[in-house]
Amino acid sequence: MADHRTLFLQLALSVDALRFGEFTLKSGRVSPYFFNAGRFDSGAALAQLATCYADAVEAAGVEFDVLFGPAYKGIPLATALACEFARRGRDLPVAFNRKEAKVHGEGGMLIGAALEGRRVLIVDDVITAGTAIREALGLIRDAGGVPAGIVIALDREEAVDPAVSRRSASQTVAQEHGLPVVAVARMADLLELDAGNVPGVPHEALQAYRAAYGCE
Repeated sequence: MADHRTLFLQLALSVDALRFGEFTLKSGRVSPYFFNAGRFDSGAALAQLATCYADAVEAAGVEFDVLFGPAYKGIPLATALACEFARRGRDLPVAFNRKEAKVHGEGGMLIGAALEGRRVLIVDDVITAGTAIREALGLIRDAGGVPAGIVIALDREEAVDPAVSRRSASQTVAQEHGLPVVAVARMADLLELDAGNVPGVPHEALQAYRAAYGCE
């Protein structure tokens, strides 16, 4: 397993962003694990997380000019990632969107760097149904930007509707828009971490959940 994947999963466990138990998801499924990027809630945790994101992006070889963080969780993630790239010697512009258009001041839906003519990397925590990502892609294109890819923290590698297709939300978005979706870590990495006898990881429950809902 790549170092950034191991470091990310260990970090997520240490800050309680990755938890095990029984969690009812929005889809109604009962999952043996739950990921909440909101638990990376300190400067140190965000800095370590940004290091993992940057390593994953560099390993994937995605070419881009600007970072975009979809509201709300994508905003601190993109900002932290920009700071990490600056630490590595690459000063990147950052932009993000509002949930509602501002009618006074500068107005509009977007804040930060201009997107026109630039290759844009979207930074978010997860892709669940793909709704937020599709909205972000529309905003970027409307502003004259060129979507270059998407980077997320964790890919659950979970089929949206196993009765119809074993394709995950990430796979669907990637295929629909012809874009690379880079994940810092995936469900498969979590299972591999468990195989390394990490305490508290429910191997049988994870395997059963993957058999029921895992993507192709």
